[in-house]
Amino acid sequence: MKYQTQKVAYPFFVMALVLFAAQVIFGTMAGLVYVMPEFLSEAMPFHIMRMSHTNLLIVWLLIGFFGATYYLLPEETENEIYSPTLAYLQLAIFVFAGAAALIGYQFGIHEGRHYLEQPVWVKVLLTISFLMFLFNASLTVLKGRKTAISVVLMLGLWLAAIFWLFAFYTPDNMSLDKMYWWYIVHIWVEGVWELIMASLLGFLLIKMTGVDREVIEKWLYVIVGLALFTGLLGTGHHYYWIGTPGYWQPIGGFFSALEVLPFFAMVVFAFYMFWRGRRNHPNQAAVLWTLGTVVMAFFGAGVWGFMHTLSFINFYTHGTQITAAHGHLAFFGAYVMLNLAIISYAMPHLRGMQPYNQILNMWSFWIMTSAMAFMTFALTFAGVVQTHLQRVMGMSFMEVQDQLQLFYVFRLGAGIAVVIGVALFLYAMFGPARTQVPASAAQAPAGG
Repeated sequence: MKYQTQKVAYPFFVMALVLFAAQVIFGTMAGLVYVMPEFLSEAMPFHIMRMSHTNLLIVWLLIGFFGATYYLLPEETENEIYSPTLAYLQLAIFVFAGAAALIGYQFGIHEGRHYLEQPVWVKVLLTISFLMFLFNASLTVLKGRKTAISVVLMLGLWLAAIFWLFAFYTPDNMSLDKMYWWYIVHIWVEGVWELIMASLLGFLLIKMTGVDREVIEKWLYVIVGLALFTGLLGTGHHYYWIGTPGYWQPIGGFFSALEVLPFFAMVVFAFYMFWRGRRNHPNQAAVLWTLGTVVMAFFGAGVWGFMHTLSFINFYTHGTQITAAHGHLAFFGAYVMLNLAIISYAMPHLRGMQPYNQILNMWSFWIMTSAMAFMTFALTFAGVVQTHLQRVMGMSFMEVQDQLQLFYVFRLGAGIAVVIGVALFLYAMFGPARTQVPASAAQAPAGG
């Protein structure tokens, strides 16, 4: 590594992957409840499993973004990180707050707002940690070279922090409460997090394709413009049924239907850059995760989101397993795979050895990706059946659940396969490397 403070990223990546493993275990346990309803019903109710699963997802993705930022900023700014000590302290606070929230959930200590269940004091600690990170990263950028990648990345991270502040506001009016709740839940993942995704993707493409930075940065501006143009007003498709004015139906429908565009642009962007670069990068596992993330994000967030975003379709499909299918594939494609891509790219440099269990890493890619695709199809078919029986035929919710058991078995099997894929990825990252060569001897010409 050219910059010593890039090592700051290592504990962030380690902690992110540990929490990733915990997240998929909680998810599999929740999937088992759909098949065996009495599973751990006394010791750990289903809503606690689900809460732990979703909260761990958000926390480890954020820690992964923090680590990725600390890894790329020295190279982008041509400067060391402003304060490594502050970064470690920030991580300790963030992990302590997350662990406290997770343990508290097991004892029924939570606020009950989906995704925002953390007690207020935990939210305060998370905010302090986030602000310490922004202070550290911003000063690193300010004292060094400014590139489109670092500026867009910091814009996304600052906007994520600003929208997080709505977590502290809980108006008595339920419609307003839900509206501000979506400011965080939707605008994060389909707005400002897309800026983070585009900038990390741009960094990986520069390093692995060898294409000129100027070309990649032009694409980056187009994607950022599309993400903000469609994502902010596209939030309106969540306002259909929460008591907000009727004009949100055409506005939300129109702009959310366009949300597929930035994801399609990222597919074209990534594949075109690899085709144009014509470069056989030594880290093929990182290349695979990078190309995989744009494809799966396009289908999960773009296509599956588009399928039920228009109000006259959403009227029937809202809250069914189609939503679960969209949510699982969108998060996996857009943000889980992105984190695994940059960890796959950075870890050989951080550990000073490569090639680095790439075959095992690529096996984990195919197992996880195939399993998530299978899970998505199973949940989609379950959602179609559920929509017909429950919303058209008028059967009760529990009667319909009995008709969906086969799909839930499929979903559980896919979940177990994802756990196996995660275990392989962890072994590929932290297990002994089959061939250990000093990283400097295998570096690509452009620093990749």
